[in-house]
Amino acid sequence: MDVYVKKFKSQGELVVAVCDPELLGRCYQEGKLILDIKREFYQGSLVTFKEALESIESSTIANIVGERIISQAIKAGLICEECVLRVASIPHAQRIVM
Repeated sequence: MDVYVKKFKSQGELVVAVCDPELLGRCYQEGKLILDIKREFYQGSLVTFKEALESIESSTIANIVGERIISQAIKAGLICEECVLRVASIPHAQRIVM
């Protein structure tokens, strides 16, 4: 299964946005929390999980959305399960390397 990965530079940081493809362009809300998976932010190249995990690992900031990629990132030790936020049951995590 492939996921979307988009890389860009912002203020000297390498930002990577990763999402499961079926979530692209959708918006979820739970109470005051809104998770807007905008195409312009997340739609990059479709890549394998391995390539996505390598991109996350090389980034200084990563935004990760979706059950499958979150699960893979946890297994790879790139994020911890306790750091995953769920909005309308959709998992989202941010990884920041300082």
